[in-house]
Amino acid sequence: MGRHSIPIGRIFGIAIGLDYSWFVIFAAITWMLGAFYYPADFKDWPTALYWLTAVATAILVFASILLHELGHSVVAMRYGVPVRSITLYLFGGVSQIDAEPPSAIAEFFVAIAGPLVSLFIAIAFYAVRPLVSSVEPLSGLAGYLIYINLGVALFNLIPGYPLDGGRVFRAIVWSITGDMRRATQVAANVGRFFALAMIFGGVWEMFEGNPGGGLWLAFIGWFLDIAATAQLHQLTYQGLLTGHKVAQAMTTDTDTIPEDLTIQSLVDEHIFRSGRRSFLVERQGAPVGLMTLQQIRDVPRSEWSTTRLAQAMLPLEQSISVTADSELWAALQKMDRKGVNQLPVTRGDGVVGMLTREDIITFLATLQELGIGRHGDGSRPS
Repeated sequence: MGRHSIPIGRIFGIAIGLDYSWFVIFAAITWMLGAFYYPADFKDWPTALYWLTAVATAILVFASILLHELGHSVVAMRYGVPVRSITLYLFGGVSQIDAEPPSAIAEFFVAIAGPLVSLFIAIAFYAVRPLVSSVEPLSGLAGYLIYINLGVALFNLIPGYPLDGGRVFRAIVWSITGDMRRATQVAANVGRFFALAMIFGGVWEMFEGNPGGGLWLAFIGWFLDIAATAQLHQLTYQGLLTGHKVAQAMTTDTDTIPEDLTIQSLVDEHIFRSGRRSFLVERQGAPVGLMTLQQIRDVPRSEWSTTRLAQAMLPLEQSISVTADSELWAALQKMDRKGVNQLPVTRGDGVVGMLTREDIITFLATLQELGIGRHGDGSRPS
């Protein structure tokens, strides 16, 4: 999970967390239900009952979204794809799946699982509602959850990447063409089309006198366009980096700094002067730890002048590393999965350099300037 999420437990070994933005949408849904939705449909409830039912409904809405994401995650694990976490946030939920599905059929079932779970929940509440029709709060709650889960299922089936429907579409194109990258490109472009259509529709709604709904629709479209565009950029990076090794992009003249140096000295004498953000910490000439801006931020500013690097560093054996002959694209994916900006590079038993995101960006820029790796020409430095 990200640094901006709060862990709340594990299900099937998957870490579950709440992003801080979740509290905003939870409060907004509760307010909308308690102040408008339930009072409009049920005129004679006590005020406290409106708000109690609203809170219960909002909790069940996000429980439904969690089940939707668990549907994706459980099927992914059945196909051997590791799932790191599920985070509930402003727009619903997201599963942090650490790898692409191994086949088109696996992608299809992983993608379709979420909407099927939402559809099943909607059917379950539809079946339960007549049984509680005499208890208005329960009937109202069930009715709203039918509507929400059906809406989640149908919205996610829009065939625009990265929505579930877009992933289903990608799986179909993948199975036809046999080319996952081509299928992803097609699905992402279709996703951009639907996103721009939503933005246009939202703006139209605003001019037609529905500013709230129109703004929300346009905002969702904007968010989906960003996600689809990011996927297209990722495809470009993958095409450029595939076939290249970490050794080609890493920094070999990495500064090593003694473990008895203070954090204040590191900042003043090394970070400010060199602009570098990560350093290997040495003991008797051998690297023993890693010092990055994150380790510095973990120490209160008032203690920088008295804290030695040996006390604050990340021990090398606990750090996430990569070998010099690893694929550069795989190394970048590793950074993304682990949420780090640098990886110590090893060869044999020794550390031979450091790979940072800046190194990869510089390497990409060099490839593009040289015209290497474009259009699948296969021209790559040895």
